Amino acid sequence: MRIVQKEVLSLKEKENLRQLWNNEYPAKLKLETNEDFELYLNGLSKTKHYLLLDESDKIDGWAFTFLRENEDWFAIILKSEIHGRGNGSLLMNEIKKNATSLNGWVIDHENEVKKNATLYNSPIQFYEKIGFSICKEIRIENEKLSAVKINWNAEKI
Repeated sequence: MRIVQKEVLSLKEKENLRQLWNNEYPAKLKLETNEDFELYLNGLSKTKHYLLLDESDKIDGWAFTFLRENEDWFAIILKSEIHGRGNGSLLMNEIKKNATSLNGWVIDHENEVKKNATLYNSPIQFYEKIGFSICKEIRIENEKLSAVKINWNAEKI
């Protein structure tokens, strides 16, 4: 596995990433079309992409950072078949190199269903293990997402 950092994604990469998103995130968060995905990406500012590539340069994971309300935010998606092998930590360590603080939204329950009808496993324990704080008092609750804010701060290490 290797990580490639990019600021601009190709059309093929975008299509592969939209498929990864739709396969691995809860079905409620599905981005139906390439245009939906493009609108989502265009709504982010100062975006940096980190692609986790296998030996044949296929995308197995994706992390991205962006600026929201003067805070650095991130999201990460891995193919479920490569979970538990250190790949999430590899990607997170790479994005931490360029940050002093990171924020994210994490689903903290086990009742979301993925496109393939399997349960979405909350990654909350993963984030705690790699040094994130759970901001229990800050939640997002809407028809698409029920999640808690997490934060990593380099000064706390």
